[in-house]
Amino acid sequence: TTTVAMLAGKLLENAGQLINKNVHPTTISKGYTLAMKKCKELLEELAIKDLSEDQLRSISSTALTGKGAEEHKDLLSDLVVRAVIQAKEKENVKIERVKGKSIEESELIEGMVLPNPVLMEGMPKKVKHAKILLADFDLQVKNPEMDIQAQVTTPEQLRQFTNSDRDDLDLMMEKIKSSGANVIICQKGIDDYIQQRLVEEGIMAIRRIAKQDMDHLALATNGVLCSGIDQISEKILGNAGLVEEEKNKEGSLIYVRDCPNKKAICILLCGTTSHVLDEIRRAVTDSLGDVIDCYIENKAVQGGGAIEMALSKRLKEYSTELGGREQLAVEEFANALESIPQALAENAGLDSINVLTELKNKHKKSNNYGLNLFTNKIEDVVKAGIIEPLKIKSQAISSATEVSTMVLRIDDILAAKEFENAQ
Repeated sequence: TTTVAMLAGKLLENAGQLINKNVHPTTISKGYTLAMKKCKELLEELAIKDLSEDQLRSISSTALTGKGAEEHKDLLSDLVVRAVIQAKEKENVKIERVKGKSIEESELIEGMVLPNPVLMEGMPKKVKHAKILLADFDLQVKNPEMDIQAQVTTPEQLRQFTNSDRDDLDLMMEKIKSSGANVIICQKGIDDYIQQRLVEEGIMAIRRIAKQDMDHLALATNGVLCSGIDQISEKILGNAGLVEEEKNKEGSLIYVRDCPNKKAICILLCGTTSHVLDEIRRAVTDSLGDVIDCYIENKAVQGGGAIEMALSKRLKEYSTELGGREQLAVEEFANALESIPQALAENAGLDSINVLTELKNKHKKSNNYGLNLFTNKIEDVVKAGIIEPLKIKSQAISSATEVSTMVLRIDDILAAKEFENAQ
């Protein structure tokens, strides 16, 4: 987002200078579009391919830099990369938080962590070789949707009427027992009578689980979400090596471990305060997205402003092949790209002019030279492990170009309207 805002602003600033030289906004838009398309071609050409696990960790570490989790980036980047390699897709990775623990206690769990307690005190707190019923319906008798009146004339009729609900609940309980389930995880509510019967049968129960968590549990345990009493059977039960409750100062967590589907992963983030956890989660979410993109595409680009300098150099060479005033727009696009390493230098407290001059000289030898903010030196960023996802860099350039050309077109329309009014 920051890159898009900076680049779009610089493109518009440079466009203003061209307009002052009587270059029409439509011509500038065409030139910017040509430059953007050329950048995408060059990004593919300059991309680092066949990424190793260490390079994925470098990408994760780069994404964590500058955020609240920077001090623990080695631990967190390792968790992220392991999760991505195992899960393959972002949707298979769940991030859960627990307050009151040190960040160093963060871990990767093959399964799920639920921020819900065991339903009743008498229920087991630890179940090995769990057979899990995943119920996405109320384990209770439904209230009628409209007001009804019942007329009874004898005590026996009254007794039958009051016991009818209990019979339905007993039938539900028998279905649960016959399925062999020893853990029930319910998306909705569980009747008090059912709760007591579950205690008597030694069955663990957890209720009020979010739909997203239920879906992740079904994926992890190879279970099927049950939507009615008639569907309860042994065939739809999920499996886990261990389901246990762990209590801490802030409440309870349910750990569902050793699940059969190893692609379902949960990253458990620990932190001392809510603010720390929010910062860590934000950083890990960004890092996870970057690593997933790189893992799927298997491509990355140089960080530290190196790729922007390489693109700028190639675009200036490309502009000489163009005829007409679009050439001027492509040159200004190339100049705008240099604002990224310039901003990095200024944020590091360095002289931006000296940094840009040195980068241009270094890029005569190699495209890998960029600014390492850890050492405040210009060096080979690929060897230093400073790399970024190609997809995100490509999207940033596309978005900045689209925003700037859209604004230029609006200015063009306003000018045309103003001209019509003058006529």
